[in-house]
Amino acid sequence: MMFTLTEVASLNDIQPTYRILKPWWDVFMDYLGLVMLMLAIFAMTMQITKDQVACLPYLEDAEEASGPSPTQSAQEAAASAATGAPVVTSIPLVTKDLPDRAVHEIHVTHQHTAVEGNKYINQPHPTGVKTNLDYQQYIFINQICYHVALPWYSKYFPYLTLIHTIVLMVSSNFWFKYPKTSSKIEHFVSILGRCFESPWTTKALSETACEDSEENKQRLTGTSSAPKQVSSEEKEENTTPNSSTPMLGVKFSADKPIAEVPSSMTILDKKDGEQAKALFEKVRKFRAHVEDSDFIYKLYVAQTVVKTVKFILILSYTSTFLVEIHFKHECLPGIKHLTGYRKFFCTHNMAFMLNKLLISYMALILLYGMACLYSLFWVFRRPLKEYSFEKVREESSFSDIPDVKNDFAFLLHMVDQYDQLYSKRFGVFLSEVSENKLREISLNHEWTFEKLRQLVTRNAQDQQELHLFMLSGLPNAVFDLTDLEVLKLELIPEVRFSAKVSQMTSLQELHLCHCPAKVEQTGFAFLRDHLRCLHVKFTDVAEIPPWVYLLRSLRELNLIGNLSSENNKMIGLESMRDLRHLKTLCLKSNLTKMPTNITELSPHLIKLVVHNDGTKLLVLNSLKKMTNLIELELHTCELERIPHAIFSLTNLQELDLKSNNIRTIEEIISFQHLKRLACLKLWHNKIITIPSSIGQVKSLESLHLSHNKLESLPPALFTLPKLRHLDVGHNSITVLPPDVGLLHNLQYLAINSNKLEVLPKPLFRCNKLKMLYVGHNALTVLPEAVGQLVQLSQLELRGNCLDRLPAQLGNCRLLRKNGLVVEDHLFDTLPVEVKESISQETTVSFTSGL
Repeated sequence: MMFTLTEVASLNDIQPTYRILKPWWDVFMDYLGLVMLMLAIFAMTMQITKDQVACLPYLEDAEEASGPSPTQSAQEAAASAATGAPVVTSIPLVTKDLPDRAVHEIHVTHQHTAVEGNKYINQPHPTGVKTNLDYQQYIFINQICYHVALPWYSKYFPYLTLIHTIVLMVSSNFWFKYPKTSSKIEHFVSILGRCFESPWTTKALSETACEDSEENKQRLTGTSSAPKQVSSEEKEENTTPNSSTPMLGVKFSADKPIAEVPSSMTILDKKDGEQAKALFEKVRKFRAHVEDSDFIYKLYVAQTVVKTVKFILILSYTSTFLVEIHFKHECLPGIKHLTGYRKFFCTHNMAFMLNKLLISYMALILLYGMACLYSLFWVFRRPLKEYSFEKVREESSFSDIPDVKNDFAFLLHMVDQYDQLYSKRFGVFLSEVSENKLREISLNHEWTFEKLRQLVTRNAQDQQELHLFMLSGLPNAVFDLTDLEVLKLELIPEVRFSAKVSQMTSLQELHLCHCPAKVEQTGFAFLRDHLRCLHVKFTDVAEIPPWVYLLRSLRELNLIGNLSSENNKMIGLESMRDLRHLKTLCLKSNLTKMPTNITELSPHLIKLVVHNDGTKLLVLNSLKKMTNLIELELHTCELERIPHAIFSLTNLQELDLKSNNIRTIEEIISFQHLKRLACLKLWHNKIITIPSSIGQVKSLESLHLSHNKLESLPPALFTLPKLRHLDVGHNSITVLPPDVGLLHNLQYLAINSNKLEVLPKPLFRCNKLKMLYVGHNALTVLPEAVGQLVQLSQLELRGNCLDRLPAQLGNCRLLRKNGLVVEDHLFDTLPVEVKESISQETTVSFTSGL
C-alpha cells in the first residue's frame, strides 16, 4: 500500500485544536500530568514484577512451641549416645489436632529420626540456628505477611497515582469538551484562525504600518507641524471616516497626513475579498451570540477551583501516608499451629523504590498545585469579562474597534496568553472602518468609470443624472464624472465624500435616500460652496447628516422622514441660520406644529412645502413671520378651514391646500388683501359650494377646484378678469353657466367627470382657449361653434354620449390627432378631408420634429 506525499505531509500539520486557548500554566499542567502518568505506569510495572516481602520467624518465640528446641534435641541425643540408648524425642503438641493415622505416621517418622539422631551425634554438624521451616512454608508465610503486615498504601500507591493523574487530566480539559461550550469554542477557534490567515488582515495591518512609518518620518524631519499636501487619489484610498467628519457645533479637524500605500497592496483578489466579507459577517454573528453569556468563563473558574481543591487533598493525604512506607515490618500471621512461630520479621523489597517514587510524585503534585494557584490568581486578579482593544487602537488606524465583554472577552484574554498578535489581527474584523475599507476596495473594482458612465441619463430638466441604488458604498469613480449635474444615492449604508468630490464642478443637486453620509473637510468646503439642491430621505431625524445645516450656498432643501412632535426638539436644536441662501424648504413628514426654527429662514425663504402624511397640523402661527413667502403648499394636513395665518402673507403668489378636509371656504374673501395671489389650489377636498366673494380676488389667474363636491358654479367666478386656468373636474356640476364666456383670457378649462349635458355657446367665445377637457360627462352634441377655438390644441371628449363630431373641428388648425381624445368610431364620422388634414399635419409635424 502506497501513500502520496500530500497525505504524509498532512500528518505533519496536525496540531491541537485548542492550543491557542491554552495559557502556559495549562500547558505546564498537561506536561506534569503526562510525567505523573508515566510515573504511575512505571510504579505499576515494578510492583507487578518485583513487589514481595521476605519473612523470618522471631527465635525467642520458638520456646513457646510444643516441640523441643534444637539445643534440647542435641543434648538428649548426646545423653543417649553416652548410655547407648536410642534417642527418643517427644512428639510436638502440634499433633493433638491431627487425625490418628497422621499421628501414627509422625511417631514412626520420629522414631526413625531418633535412630538417625544417634548416628548424627557421633558425626560433626554445622553450627547455626535451625528454624524447622522448609522452603514452601516460607513462601506461604511471605504471601500471608504481604497482605497482613504491608500497609495498603504501599500496595495500591501506583493505582492511586494513576487514578489521580487521570482525574486531573480530565478536569484540565473539561471546559473544552463540555457540550454547552465546546461548539462555541470550536467556532471561535475556527473564526480566529481564518482571521489570522486572511490576506485582508495582512493588508489592513500593512497599511497601518505604512501610516505609522510615514508619521515617524515626518516627526524626524520636523514636518509634522504642517499638514502634508496629499493628492486626491491618496486621500480617497486612505482617509478614514472619522478623520474629518464635520458635525454641527464642532470645529473641523485638520486632515491627518496619510502615507502612500504601495499599489501592490491596494489590490485584493476577488475571492479573498469575498472570504473577508464572509468573515466579517461570521464575527458579527458570533459576537452577538457570545457576548450575552458568561458560561464559559464560569466553567473555567469552576474547573480551576476544583483542580486546586484536588491538589490540596492529594498533597495532604499523600504526605500523611509517606511515613508509612517502611523497609522492615513485623508480621503476626496467626499460623502458629502450623509453623510453631507466632511472630515473623519481614522486609519489603520495593519500599525504597516506592518511597522515592512517592517523593517524586509529591514534588510533581506540588508543582501542579503552584500552577493551579497561579491560575486562580490570574483569574481573580483582573476583570476577565471585559476586554479592551485600547492598545490596538493606539497602534493602528482602526480607532473604532469596540470593547467586548463576557465570554467573548474571556476567550480573547486566553488567546493573549498564547500570542497577542491573534487578538490584534482579530480586532481588524471587529472594526467598522476595516469593513468599510474592504467594501470600498471591492466596490471600486466592480464599479469602474466606464460602467458608471453608461448609467448616466438625461432627466426631464435635461440634466445629466446618475442614480445608484443599494450599493455597499460610494464608488470612487463617481468623483471622476466631472460633468455630472444630479447625483441620486438610495439605500447605500455608507456614503463618504472624499476630497475628490471637488472635481465634480457641475454637481448642483444631490439626493440622499436612507444614506448616512460623511464628508471630509476638503469635500465639505466644495459642497458648501457649490451645492444648490439637496434631498434627504430618512427614517428618524437623527439620521440627517449634521453638515447639511452648514451648506450656506444651498437654494433648495427637501427633508423627507419622521419629524413627529417628540422629535421636534431635535429639529429646533439644529440651527438653520447658516442656510443664508435657502429659498425652498420642503418637509414631507408628520408634524403637529410648524418647527420654530423655520422662522430663522423667514427673511430669505420664498417657498415652503409641508406634506404631512395625514397628521393634523394644529399650530401655524409661525407662518405670519414669513412675509416674504411666495409659494406655500400644505398637503394632507387635515385642515378643515383655510388657516388665518395665511392671510398675513402679503407676498404670496401661489397657495396649494391639496388633500385636506376643507368643507367651506367662506374665508376666501380675505384673499383680496393678497394682491399678488395668482394661483389658488383647493383640489382634493370636500368643498360643497364656492362663495360669491371669490369675485373679490381679482388677482387670480389659476384656480384648481377639482375632486371636490361642487354641484354648481357661481356667476361671480367668471368675473375674474385674469383667470387663465380653471379646473373644476371630478365634481357633480350639471350646468356650466353662460357667463363663462366672460373669461376672455381663459386658456385652460377642465370640467371633465361631471354631469354636463350641454356646453353653452358663449364658451366658444373664449378664443384664447388652448385646452378643453369635457370628457366623462353626459354631452350629446358638440356645438359647431367649436371651430371658433382656433388656438385649441387639446380636446378631450371621451366618455360622453356623442353621435358624431362636427366638421368645424377642421378649423382648429393647432389640433392634432394625438391631442384629440375621443373614441375611434367618432373620429371616423369626421369628413375625410378633415381627418386627412389632422393626420397629415400630425405626420408633417412628426417628420419635421425628426
